[in-house]
Amino acid sequence: MTEFKNTEQQLSRFRLRVAGAAFFVMLCFGLLGFRFVYLQIWKYSEYSLQADENRISVAPILPNRGVITDRNGIILARNYSAYTLEITPSKLDAPLDQVITELGRVIPVEERDRRRFKKLLEDSKHFESLPIRSRLTDDEVARFTAQRYRFPGVDVRARLFRSYPLGTTFAHAIGYIGRISQRDRDHIEAASEQNDNDPDHYDPRLDENNYKGTDYIGKIGVEQSYETELHGLTGSEEVEVTAGGRPVRTLSSTQATPGNNLRLSLDVGLQETAERAFGDRKGALVAIDPSTGEVLAFVSAPSFDPNIFVDGVDQQTWDDLNNSPDKPLLNRPLRGTYPPGSTYKPFMALAALTLHKRTPEWGFQDTGSYTFAGHVFHNDVRTGQGWIDMNRAITVSNDDYFYMLAHDLGVNAISDFMKPFGFGQITGIDIEGEARGILPSTDWKRHAYKRPEMQKWYEGETISLGIGQGYNSFTMLQLAHAVATLANNGVVMTPHLVSGIENPITHQIRTVDSDPTGKIDVKQQDIDFIKHAMQNVILNGTAAQPFRGVQYEVAGKTGTAQVYSLGGEKYHASAVAENRRDHALFTAFAPVEKPQIALALIVENGGWGAEAAAPVARAVLDYWMIDRFKPGVLAAAVANAVADSNASGGGVDTAPVIGGGPQTPLQAALPASVAAALPGGSAATAAAIAASAVGVAQPASAASGAAAVPRGASGVNGTSGAAASAAEATPPRSDKAAPKRPLPNAPTTPADNTGAPLAPAPRVTVSPADADVPADDHSVNLNGVDTGGNTPVSHASPNGDD
Repeated sequence: MTEFKNTEQQLSRFRLRVAGAAFFVMLCFGLLGFRFVYLQIWKYSEYSLQADENRISVAPILPNRGVITDRNGIILARNYSAYTLEITPSKLDAPLDQVITELGRVIPVEERDRRRFKKLLEDSKHFESLPIRSRLTDDEVARFTAQRYRFPGVDVRARLFRSYPLGTTFAHAIGYIGRISQRDRDHIEAASEQNDNDPDHYDPRLDENNYKGTDYIGKIGVEQSYETELHGLTGSEEVEVTAGGRPVRTLSSTQATPGNNLRLSLDVGLQETAERAFGDRKGALVAIDPSTGEVLAFVSAPSFDPNIFVDGVDQQTWDDLNNSPDKPLLNRPLRGTYPPGSTYKPFMALAALTLHKRTPEWGFQDTGSYTFAGHVFHNDVRTGQGWIDMNRAITVSNDDYFYMLAHDLGVNAISDFMKPFGFGQITGIDIEGEARGILPSTDWKRHAYKRPEMQKWYEGETISLGIGQGYNSFTMLQLAHAVATLANNGVVMTPHLVSGIENPITHQIRTVDSDPTGKIDVKQQDIDFIKHAMQNVILNGTAAQPFRGVQYEVAGKTGTAQVYSLGGEKYHASAVAENRRDHALFTAFAPVEKPQIALALIVENGGWGAEAAAPVARAVLDYWMIDRFKPGVLAAAVANAVADSNASGGGVDTAPVIGGGPQTPLQAALPASVAAALPGGSAATAAAIAASAVGVAQPASAASGAAAVPRGASGVNGTSGAAASAAEATPPRSDKAAPKRPLPNAPTTPADNTGAPLAPAPRVTVSPADADVPADDHSVNLNGVDTGGNTPVSHASPNGDD
């Protein structure tokens, strides 16, 4: 039977299928169209940016770091470009040690370079390019370039380097730069976030993007505290590249703005004179201009060479420095705390006058001792020193007078009077890490000790405070600041190292404020009396011998600080270990009427202040008051600083500079105006300059009886020995003129893109000192005791209770 097809039914099915296919096609096209609109309109900005990022490579242009000079224009920190040999570990096709060994056959690679590289590798990411050798010569670059094909992942690059031409001189004040650590990046991010949250005071120098491409940052000293000023503004360059990353053309470029230059108040000649006077002994010295607060000298002996940290210090060198008993990395003026000894006595006398506890005429017949609660406190001159009034007590440094005075004043009255002078306080100097020290009071002791029986203040503990012993523990910066305030008639000036900030483009200099921060309420007639008494110390007192023949008016005070308790025995320096001998101190200012300089110094374990510390002060004051005005002296000081740094193992004899010949540190340090006036011109050697100025620099030193002493690398002991007990039967020893012991080593704003100048940059702490003491507030007591937190120096009460 024949079956007929239903044409209508088939046609209906076909139409249905066509409609379904058409709907499917339209749906697909609709989806494609929607996707097209989505990508081209809604996501245009995002994908356009991604495309440009693939097509355009943005490279940072690093700014030149600001130059640091002293007050005379002598260059203390500079930049130069040189070649480095760098390894990117992730791109190596052979083991790292094997690659370094093979490189050593082409370019010398010392064991020190290996150690430094491996330390950098531990602190860096695996894909970063790290230097194995720095400052390559042209010959070394040529040798490597010829065999570069053998070393994938190794390349020669041109980089900017930081150099400190004077090496160890000013190392603790200037600081150094080092590779940015993760901790530094955390600080940068925090500062950037805070900067973004304050749009009214936004500073592009604090933006996190300003550190793109930057590998180095200030670690300690001025390099750290003025990091924002020194770094500058990072520029950028947009380059069109192929898919393979090959550059095609430069699209745009924003030039980097160099960092500001810093002019310090420090004086190279004064600093070098002080360091040479210290010789190979340990100690610290701070000199300040009382009228402005400018720091003129900042000595920490021994010092270190900051150049070794620029490329990254190797582990062995770091261990040698960090574990040295001499503590060369310790910033003694800033963080070392010491008992002030008899240098405290003029301030005690001023307190007595101000608080009406003594008159200048009040006196007594000294018997050589003072008895309190059954305990005998001896004067250093056991037979007594005759009639003692306030002037004579300061002049001959009588202990008994100040034992009685301390008891009459009381610890809290002493603390309240001394605090405005800066004792036991943060001075506010413009570098980080300042220690507070200890200005004792009953309230301090309650917080310093945990056990209730240790929190009680005993009257016997007050006695030794009068001669600068007991719990007293201050930095040389605090002591110099106090002396400067006294010399400035009670007007307080904040000490600072930076005196001016120069815009390298416009050469405009922004001076650092030197306005008074306060005025201590003391009578002028009382200050004048104390100054006169301190002048008598120089004329016919404990410092008469080292200042014999002085050609200017000077006031001073000797001091000797006990390092450990004698337990009733008589002190003999030859009978105790060197690191337990007394510290020698000296404070001074000159001229007396209108002081230009005030200083405080300590020679650790040096013995009597009159014998060990006063000659150092004499050499420093002679330079500032007389020698610096003589022609050739400044150049000689720079030459000596370079020579001494090289002799101690620091410094770089020559630095291969791209685009120029090698420069010696002397040539790098001297500005063109000074170098051109030297014998032999700017090419003169350090030895020739020093020799030409020998006759100029000697007369004043000869007058003080100070012979030149070569500087060494000896350092502080910082070892054992507790501070003196406040109520020992044998009291702490003070300085006297009578003993005549031999004197060992005694020296006779950048603009932003709009062109508008930027406001002064805030000091941002980017990192604690990687090669210094911890960043917390623990000071380093040079009697071997950490005086921060709850660990004060051990003392005994009058009743024998510990």
